[in-house]
Amino acid sequence: MKLRTNLLLANLTGICVLLICLFVSYSRMLLSIEQLYWLSSVTAVIGLLSFILQHLLTRPLEKSIARITQQTKKVADGDFDTEVPSIGPLEFKVLAQQFNEMSLKLKASFDHLYNSESARRELISNISHDLRTPLASIQAFVEALEDEIIKDEATFRRYLRTIRLETRRLGELIHDLFELSSMEAHGEMFAPLPYHLDEVLISTLESFSLHLEEKQLKVKIEMPDRLPAANMMPAQIKRVLSNLLQNAIQYSPAGGKIVLSAARLNESFLNISVADEGEGMEAEETSRIFERFYRVDKSRSKSSGGAGLGLAISKSIVQLHGGEIGVRSSKGAGSCFWFTLPIYRNTNI
Repeated sequence: MKLRTNLLLANLTGICVLLICLFVSYSRMLLSIEQLYWLSSVTAVIGLLSFILQHLLTRPLEKSIARITQQTKKVADGDFDTEVPSIGPLEFKVLAQQFNEMSLKLKASFDHLYNSESARRELISNISHDLRTPLASIQAFVEALEDEIIKDEATFRRYLRTIRLETRRLGELIHDLFELSSMEAHGEMFAPLPYHLDEVLISTLESFSLHLEEKQLKVKIEMPDRLPAANMMPAQIKRVLSNLLQNAIQYSPAGGKIVLSAARLNESFLNISVADEGEGMEAEETSRIFERFYRVDKSRSKSSGGAGLGLAISKSIVQLHGGEIGVRSSKGAGSCFWFTLPIYRNTNI
């Protein structure tokens, strides 16, 4: 039964009860016939006015309920781009506002689920590709060795070397996947200590000295004379710098320059950046560069890049330290990867 019908029946019931009371009073000689007629007429007129007022006042309520019902059906069908108009009494306006907020939250939740599912499918596809490629190579070389079609010693050793390299590549991929999942699940103990960035920068550059010499790259370090210690795990931050420096070396032209900078961002954080003179990236690529398995160049071979986990691992490490990581880049103007680290504060002082 509709709301208006219930209200009208309630009003009619009240009027009927009042008329019955009047007739009972008349039958017991409590009212004269003139008083009965007068009170009955007044009751009838008031009842008619009450019917009219209820009809007029309940129309906005019915419209509000009908609109909410209509939009609820749309939400049930998966259409979250809907909004209930704020009409009717204050309570219905509040209800419409809460319904609209619920619709927005549901839309955000379903968009997040859709994006997560898309990312999961893409992740599985990328893992399958990166595992299948070295496995297929190993299988082909092993079958060639088993068939004894390789006769000369040099080719035999070259096949064995390729198998060893592909096996190592598989091991590194599995190790990176395990490390990334462990950090995202907060499975690694976070035990930072005060450490100066210049020591990390120097040790990282020493690790890449041969690569820098091979491409004849110049390295410029920009750092103030006095820089406070950062609160960090040195081995993990070296891993971040190594990933960024490796990318800079890989995409820098021969004879180019790489700039490593460290400075105080504010009272709480230090900023570290690695800038190169490579080809740069489009805006769409910079927004996805830290995703797992994402590669800027989809067609590049295994010899020109890794599995696409280095930057994702770097992001997890920086976030574990309470910092942020990002990139500034434009096509043809190089790239500058940066991240922040919290400044160490001695709480004993």
